[in-house]
Amino acid sequence: MPDDIPTLLRQAAAHHAAGQLDAAGALYARILSLSPDEPNALNLAGVLARQRGDVERALALTGRALALRPDAPVFLASHGASLAEAGQPGQAVPLLRRAILARPDDAVSRRNLGQALGALGRHDEALPPLRDAVALAPGPETRLALAHGLRHLGRVAEAVGAARDALREAPPEVAEQARFLLAALGAAEAPGRAPAGYVRDLFDRYASHFDAHLVGHLGYRTPALLAALLEGAGLAPDASHAVLDLGCGTGLSGRALKPFARRLEGVDLSPRMLAEAARTGLYDALHEADLLEFLPRHPAAFGLVAAADVLNYLGDLGPALAGIAGSLAPGGMAAFSLEAGETAPYALGEGMRYRHHPGHVLELAAQTGLRVLAREEQALRQEKGAAVGGLLLVLGLA
Repeated sequence: MPDDIPTLLRQAAAHHAAGQLDAAGALYARILSLSPDEPNALNLAGVLARQRGDVERALALTGRALALRPDAPVFLASHGASLAEAGQPGQAVPLLRRAILARPDDAVSRRNLGQALGALGRHDEALPPLRDAVALAPGPETRLALAHGLRHLGRVAEAVGAARDALREAPPEVAEQARFLLAALGAAEAPGRAPAGYVRDLFDRYASHFDAHLVGHLGYRTPALLAALLEGAGLAPDASHAVLDLGCGTGLSGRALKPFARRLEGVDLSPRMLAEAARTGLYDALHEADLLEFLPRHPAAFGLVAAADVLNYLGDLGPALAGIAGSLAPGGMAAFSLEAGETAPYALGEGMRYRHHPGHVLELAAQTGLRVLAREEQALRQEKGAAVGGLLLVLGLA
């Protein structure tokens, strides 16, 4: 059969809509080999790339489609969504506004606009498009986005209602995240940890501007503080240790840990964070994994295990501390930060992070064979203009 681009596009779109992504991708590639500037194929291939987590490719493809048809609402919406996903909300907002102006019933673009405005800290502006999105297409993901928007504004009762609405007919991952939000709002019992999907998605969205925001705006300095505490506890920065950076993110902590490392490995749930970490050239190996699954697979493998701003996404620290202790070689050390709280054993705050009672953590550490080598109370960063109190610990195998 001769190559008929409209027919191939219909076939590709049908595969795409049915979730047959490999088949759809192959057809988009075939179309673009025949007609490299076919705007619909470029746009849909970009949407597919975004679904697969390849944000750079999504940006390139949807950007080419929009350049060919700069006033097409669907291309404005797609490229705006790609920019928002890539952590460029400031560039996404005007495109999404133009898309909505041309297609007022575009619920997805309204949700994307609300989330992009929220990412810019413009939470009052974010609420109307999020409400409109729910009115147009009241699905669980959109209701959950509205719940988070309300949470940022401190409208707790409304946020609880929206999160409960999101639970209706929600797929498992959305339901888990809605229940976690309800727990953070004090409307449900706190689970033992943040949902892995929530943490992965949070940091995927954060990856491209993580360093600038955390260091430049929030005064984050935990990695450097932990490195200084390690030296004070007697660990020489002589590049002689096998070091594991748990929740390595973009590599901020890796920079502080590198002087100690003969070999530096990083673990993170977020593939986009890992991609940023890889660009630093600091790491000998990077692993996309849950730390609770990774640690037991590497017994007695590391002279230093560090976790900066990571354990606050876990409530029950027993499994994590046992895993860390098991992964340490004889004479090894662990260094980590905690957000300190007064409730034992832990409490989940509206910021969606756990605060741990220091005494309880020290009891758990002793139970896993770890003894305190150094400790220090420090402000870890700023949040809503206030210092976040924390505890830095260096532990060694007893």
